[in-house]
Amino acid sequence: MQSQIHPTAIVNTKAELGNNVNIGAYSIIEGDVVIDDNVSIGTNVFIDNGARIGKNSKIHKGAVVSTPPQDLKYANEKTFFKIGANTVVREFCTLNRGTVETGYSSVGNNCLLMAYVHVAHDCVVGNNVILANAVQLGGHVTVEDWVIIGGTSPIHQFCKIGQHVMIGGNFRAVKDVPPFIMAGGEPLSFEGLNSIGLRRRGFTREAIDAIHDAYRLLYNSSMNVSQAAKVIEEKLGNVPEVQTILSFIKESKRGIIGTRRG
Repeated sequence: MQSQIHPTAIVNTKAELGNNVNIGAYSIIEGDVVIDDNVSIGTNVFIDNGARIGKNSKIHKGAVVSTPPQDLKYANEKTFFKIGANTVVREFCTLNRGTVETGYSSVGNNCLLMAYVHVAHDCVVGNNVILANAVQLGGHVTVEDWVIIGGTSPIHQFCKIGQHVMIGGNFRAVKDVPPFIMAGGEPLSFEGLNSIGLRRRGFTREAIDAIHDAYRLLYNSSMNVSQAAKVIEEKLGNVPEVQTILSFIKESKRGIIGTRRG
C-alpha cells in the first residue's frame, strides 16, 4: 500500500520509507532515515538522521527520535537510534542516538514508551519493555527484556536493569537491579520476586522456587554478596535462571541494590 504523507510534512528525498507509512502534519523526516512497513508517525514528530524504525511501530505527537546525544564529547559523528518492530513511542518522548563509544542507542520489539520518556545516548532497551510516563534513562543504561519501570523514575547512567524486573514509580536507581525481582523505596531496594510476572510468562514452579532460594541467600542471610554468590552456585547452580542471576552479579559494574533492613 502506498504511503500517506500529510502535505505539511517535510520528508527528505533521501529517506527510505517502506510500504504503508503514514506521516502526520508538520512532521520532519531527515535524509539518513530508514522507516519500515506499516509505521505510523503522528503530528509534529521529528525523525533525525540515524533513525532506523521497525515494522508496525507507532510514534505519537511531538516525539523526537535519533537527535544528537547530550554528551559534550560528541562531535557530530555518524551514529544511530534503532527502534524494533511493534513498538509504541508516545507523546513527547526524546530518544537520543549513540556516541562513537557504542555507535547507537536502541529500543527493542514490542515495547511501550509512555509520554515524556527520555532514552539517552548509548542506551540499550530490550524487548517487551514498558517505560511509564517520564521515565528518564541516563547514558549507557541497559534495560533487559520484560522490564517494567514505573513513572518518573530516573535511572543513573551506566546502570543495568535485569530481565523481568519491576521498579515502582518515582524511585531512582543508582545501582544495578538484578533479574526477576521487584524494587522500590529510597534507596532503591529489593522488595521480593516479581512472582506474578514470572508466572504469567511461563516460568515453572521449580524455577521460581530456585530464584526465591537464591535471593533468600543473597538478601536474607548474614553473608556478603561474594559469599552468597558462592553458596548459591554450590546449591542451585544447576538451574538456568539462577545462572542468569549469578552472571548478572558477576558482570555488575555499579554493584547491585541492597535490601531494606529492619
